[in-house]
Amino acid sequence: MRFLEFLKLALFAITRNKMRAFLTMLGIIVGVGAVIAMIGIGEGSKRASIALIQNMGSNMLTIFPGAGGNRFGPMAMGSADILLESDPPLIQQELAQSSVVAATAQVQTTRPIIYQNSNYVTQVQGTGPEFLQIRGWEVESGRFFTDTEVRGMAKVCVIGQTVKDNLFPNGEDPVGLTIRVGALPFQVVGVLEKKGAGMFGDQDDLIVAPYTTVMRKIMGRDKIQRIMVSAQEGKAELAEAEVTALLRQRMKVAPKDDNPFQIRKQDDIVQMQTQQAGILTALLAVAASISLVVGGIGISNIMLVSVTERTREIGIRRALGATQHSILWQFLIEAIVLSVLGGLIGIAFAYSAVFVLQKFAVPAVTESWAVALGLGFSGLVGVAAGFLPAVKAAKLDVIDALRYE
Repeated sequence: MRFLEFLKLALFAITRNKMRAFLTMLGIIVGVGAVIAMIGIGEGSKRASIALIQNMGSNMLTIFPGAGGNRFGPMAMGSADILLESDPPLIQQELAQSSVVAATAQVQTTRPIIYQNSNYVTQVQGTGPEFLQIRGWEVESGRFFTDTEVRGMAKVCVIGQTVKDNLFPNGEDPVGLTIRVGALPFQVVGVLEKKGAGMFGDQDDLIVAPYTTVMRKIMGRDKIQRIMVSAQEGKAELAEAEVTALLRQRMKVAPKDDNPFQIRKQDDIVQMQTQQAGILTALLAVAASISLVVGGIGISNIMLVSVTERTREIGIRRALGATQHSILWQFLIEAIVLSVLGGLIGIAFAYSAVFVLQKFAVPAVTESWAVALGLGFSGLVGVAAGFLPAVKAAKLDVIDALRYE
């Protein structure tokens, strides 16, 4: 017999008992759908996390005071005031030709912000004009502060969209107005464009002001807390090495001593997030594939029952000249068709599930390779599930099969 004839026989056998066929395929439908959906959720979460990290600044390096072996991590950094105001311009001047685009000082605190009857507590970041370039940010209205204002410790600031919405709920244009940051009046010179959520929360919930003003007039300190550096495209590793060498030289660190500072790259966070998301996706896919195994067992069980029910039919076919090889392929293809049909329905189920999840703002995607994997795996399950029943059918004795009632 040709393959098409086997396929017609398989479809005829399946459509003879549609409900049993559907229930047999159900394990495959759920398994394939769950595998594709779980991989989609894992991949979607990974992309969303990476997008959040990259949204914080492209090729950005952050330099913290503190030894490399600090067991408390970045949250414990900053206790040693070893970074100087002169370090960012030194880095930008010395490394501009090789690996660095821009560098700026940074300090950070939290203060209540007051405008008329509105009161709001937010993050106050002190930085330089390079902030926009390093963070990949734009000013929606007004302007950003200048180098002159940084040097002059001017009481000017740029606010994020969340601060604007809370301080000016009536939609008033804040540019040119005066707000109070703690006890000090600051003129709003600009509003940042909406950036959205970041890895550490709402990126728009901040006020940006000259670091000299924030550091000396608000925080009462004379040393910067961090340095932000933007590396040239594809040169983050080189920038890290050169910045390390430059700061060690400036701080006169002995060759045998550890760095008194730490450098965190956005690429490191992206890589870590990608690895974690990959592990999560694999675990989700493995968990979902258990349904495929269960579905395969169900197909194998039903095919064994089918062989028993059709023993007399098999005997008649053999008596009319069908070979053992033909009988084997007939039942094997029937099992494969059952499994593949279940896989196709499972794919439709997965697409529907991903569509619904996206409507509820769950980061899920449909990966073409996951669809191919699910369909291919369902075919393999069909082969594995149908092999033993097909062999049993092919080995039936013709006389015994004809006598079977």
